[in-house]
Amino acid sequence: QVQLAESGGGSVQAGGSLTLSCVRSGYGYSKYCMGWFRQAPGKEREGVAIIDTDGRTSVADGVKGRFAISQDSANNTVYLQMSGLKPEDTAIYYCAASGSFCPTRPPTKYAFEGQGTQVTVSS
Repeated sequence: QVQLAESGGGSVQAGGSLTLSCVRSGYGYSKYCMGWFRQAPGKEREGVAIIDTDGRTSVADGVKGRFAISQDSANNTVYLQMSGLKPEDTAIYYCAASGSFCPTRPPTKYAFEGQGTQVTVSS
């Protein structure tokens, strides 16, 4: 059974930084697309960033230049480095995975999703 465990969320002031981590377990696929999406209260899901088995990445236009995604394949861990945080980045951030190739842009639906971690940015 695939499990995705996020950590690293919290509260930060505008302009601050946070790094989210996601540890993947029970994943039997040789290829994957892992990523992050977020959902703010009353809003739809928004794809944030993706990374594939070969390390190719894509970051949503709205966070490009502020957010970056990376991975430690040896430890089955994906990271989302967030800097220059803004109040509008406040949301629950979810780690997710699919056993396939990544699309061109970060999606909002995956085969497997974590429980989410709250990120709150105050002004």
